Formats: sequence, C-alpha cells, structure tokens
Amino acid sequence: MFTTLIKALRPKQWAKNVFLFVGLVFDRKLTNLPAFLHIIAGFFIFSLLASVVYLINDIADIEADRKHPKKRFRPIAAGDLPVPVAWGAAIFILFLALPAAYLLSPSFAAIGVLYLLLNLSYSKWLKHVVLLDIIILASFYVIRVAAGVTLIDVERFSPWLYIFTTFLALLIGAGKRRAELGLLAEGENAHRRVLDGYTLQFLDQLTTLASGLTIITYGLYTFSAPNLPGSHTMMLTIPFIIYSIFRYQYLIQVKNTGGAPEDLILSDRPLQLAIVLYGFTVLLIFYIS
Repeated sequence: MFTTLIKALRPKQWAKNVFLFVGLVFDRKLTNLPAFLHIIAGFFIFSLLASVVYLINDIADIEADRKHPKKRFRPIAAGDLPVPVAWGAAIFILFLALPAAYLLSPSFAAIGVLYLLLNLSYSKWLKHVVLLDIIILASFYVIRVAAGVTLIDVERFSPWLYIFTTFLALLIGAGKRRAELGLLAEGENAHRRVLDGYTLQFLDQLTTLASGLTIITYGLYTFSAPNLPGSHTMMLTIPFIIYSIFRYQYLIQVKNTGGAPEDLILSDRPLQLAIVLYGFTVLLIFYIS
C-alpha cells in the first residue's frame, strides 16, 4: 500500500518544481548556503502540495481516467489505492505541508494556497474552457518561479525571466494538449471535453508562436537585463535555448510525444544534453567567469 501511495503522489512530476530554483540561480545566490537551503526546503514542501493536487485530481477524474489508454494504470483509477486512503493521505500531507510552508515564509505559504485553489478550480471548471485551460496550465510554472523568489532576498532577479517562463510554459501547455489530441486522431479513447475546441493545425500554430516568443524574450533578457555581466556573455546561452525549443517542437510534432513534459526531459538524451550544457554555461558565466 505504501509503495502504491508513493506512486500516486507522482514523484516523477516533482521535476517541474525545479522552477523554484530560477530565482536562486539567476539572482546569483546559488553559493549562498542559507538561501540554498531555503529553496531546497521550499522544493520539497511545494512537491508535497503538488502531490495533494494529484491525489485530489485522480479521485475526481477516476471514471474518466479508467477510459484513458495510459491514465487507467494510475493507482486510484486501477483500484490499487482505495479512495478513502487517498483522501486520508491528501488531508494528512496538507496538514503537514501548509504549516511548514508558513514557517518557511508567509508569502511562500500564500502562494502555495493560491496554487492549490487554482489547481482545484482548474480541475473542476477551467480545464474545460478552450484556451483558458492552456493559460492556467502555464500559470502553474510562473507560480513556481514566484514561490522560489519569495524564499530569498532578491537583488538582481530580472522581470524578463517571468515573461520568458510564461511563454515557455504556454509552449509546454499547448504541446500537452497537442499530444492528447494526437491520441484521439490515432483512435485512442483519451477524450477530454475541451479537446473538441482544438485542432492539430491550430495547436501547431500555438506552439510555433509560443516557441518564437520564448526565444525572443530570452534573447531580450540576455542583453537588456541590468543584472547581467557587462560583456553580454549571457548571449552565449541563446543557442542552447533555441536547440531545446526546436527539439521540443520536433518531439511533439514529428514524434507525436509531449503529453508529459517531465517524461520528455527524463527520456530524451539530446534534450537532456542541451539542458545540461545550458546549465553549465549559466553557472560558468555567473559564478566562475
């Protein structure tokens, strides 16, 4: 039962919470031990809050998940984790995570509550509204960045990074919907009501637009943010961003993947290499050069 519960918490999706580290890295506080420990604690607390959302969503969507080609194997949908046990775990984790979040930072706790409420609203209503569903999905990533910023004393964090994160998240959200619509096109029983409002061509246009805006806003950040090295060496990271986005476009449009972005990152070697090289270059520019 414990192993099944851990699976239902979806620890693989905790990778999304790496966005909490954006403020730490780009405000050049990665070597600041108290700030680093705050972000680590925030990462695990936010991951627990996310797991509460996953449990509640799986309980609410149990019948729909049982008709889905992949989601039917989730512990609650498959009947491996009883619904009362899932509810008990969600409530227990919530009573642990929220006080811990408040002790870490009242602002962080407030953002955590906002994240919970927005997720529950999304699961109940907003995910059925065309376009708004993608925008709300994107907002979850921006909320993670904002949550990380509340945990440290920000001195050099550029607002351009919020804009960049927004367009990157819109790209991921549109790619997720495209993957779901692709399953329908292949005859899979993976229907979601909101998909009736989309076409593959329209979602391809959205991902292309979001890709371009992501690259442009990141480029503007690298040479216009006031907190960067005066030599504009941050522009050396642009090719890694371009390749990563192009690779993602290739995976969702040619390979018809992209339903879960964390699965792509954890499975696609070229994308992993580009991300590692990008991270190494950022660290080199900010902390070594």
